[in-house]
Amino acid sequence: MGRKLLLDKVGIVGIRSYDVYRENGGYSSVEKVLKTMSPDDVTNEVKKSGLRGRGGAGFPTGMKWGFLAKPEGVPRYLVCNADESEPGTFKDRYLMEHIPHLLIEGLIVSSYAVGSNRTYIYIRGEFGWIVDILEQAIAEAKNNGWLGKNILGSGFDCEIYVHPGAGAYICGEETALLESLEGKRGNPRIKPPFPAVKGLYGCPTVVNNVETLSTVVPIINMGGDEYAKYGTGKSTGTKLISACGNINKPGVYEIEMNISVEEFIYNDEYCGGIANGKRLKACVPGGSSVPVLPANLLLKTAKGETRMMTYESLSDGGFLTGSMLGSGGFIVYDEDQCIVRNTYSFSRFYRHESCGQCSPCREGTFWMEKILWNLEHGKGKMKDIDLLWSVQGNIEGNTICPLGDAAAWPVAAAIRHFRDEFEWHVTHPEEAQRRNYGLAGYAEPLKAGV
Repeated sequence: MGRKLLLDKVGIVGIRSYDVYRENGGYSSVEKVLKTMSPDDVTNEVKKSGLRGRGGAGFPTGMKWGFLAKPEGVPRYLVCNADESEPGTFKDRYLMEHIPHLLIEGLIVSSYAVGSNRTYIYIRGEFGWIVDILEQAIAEAKNNGWLGKNILGSGFDCEIYVHPGAGAYICGEETALLESLEGKRGNPRIKPPFPAVKGLYGCPTVVNNVETLSTVVPIINMGGDEYAKYGTGKSTGTKLISACGNINKPGVYEIEMNISVEEFIYNDEYCGGIANGKRLKACVPGGSSVPVLPANLLLKTAKGETRMMTYESLSDGGFLTGSMLGSGGFIVYDEDQCIVRNTYSFSRFYRHESCGQCSPCREGTFWMEKILWNLEHGKGKMKDIDLLWSVQGNIEGNTICPLGDAAAWPVAAAIRHFRDEFEWHVTHPEEAQRRNYGLAGYAEPLKAGV
């Protein structure tokens, strides 16, 4: 089993408290940077580490920090995206709940690097109990001199504030998050300008997610070059994976990004194989917004190479034969799962969560849900499959934010890889109706125009 850098101390009794966290090396990275490093030194270590954003996009973190504008007399902000709302993803919640001081430590170091004296944690509103945990951790850190004015006599000031949202998926998009943080409706902004130039309150802003900011701690403690030795290629270090679905051991796993997908699914150290002795049918490897892969393309690439748990390997072949590591929401389907039903469930979610700002997303997600409802309930026609393909194609790439793409990609991949299942729902309407027991409580979607 690979080395753990984020969850190595989770099993220590009382690690949620400041005293135990400190006794086990906590806040040593803050001491190191404030006493021996400049902000640019910290950014350079993050660049050397090869750390990529762990929220889904996988953009190089150090490079993102380097884009931050630095106008004179204008404050800069760091915002932690803790609005973990991607279906199938729950690793940030786990980290905040079990070792909150790791995030606080990462926030202090990152704030120093980007020059933020006021840092915000924007957290999903449903995580009420975690808000209390974070507030306590922040209070403990401040009481022990790690937050406030002139930290460790360095001249650096930093305050951290927790801001609960209202539970909107769209606020996971960084500009919608900033709109909500400013007290407005969480609609995505048109870019440019990007947050690095004009973000929170019109000031330069960096937005990173919980896992990304927490990972800064081991990078500083061990050095960027040492961190880069873990993993493989451009997928350096470790990654938290939220594993769920038809597996024997669902949970949060920290993997070194040098293992195969097959090892992750079948090794007892991780998922422990498919539940109830069933066969693997498919998997959504990076949260509900990434393309589903059938078993043959999940374990091997189209070139016949072993599929690895890395950014590059999972995306090999593009969306024709690949997918994305995304947020690490690893959803496994066994042989009994209905792809049409699962695709309908995702589409229903995205239709509900669309902010409605863009016509392709607002109208398109409605029609995808409607068509999939008909197919799942034995009311579909063969031409509906082509219509569904057309609708998703008119959404992708035509919206202000990536929610439209997130809604379209799962539908496109499901039709591409499992068209026979869609056709079966048309040719076997009575059996499709009998099989929709899991949707018995779902009302038919609204009629168009209502």
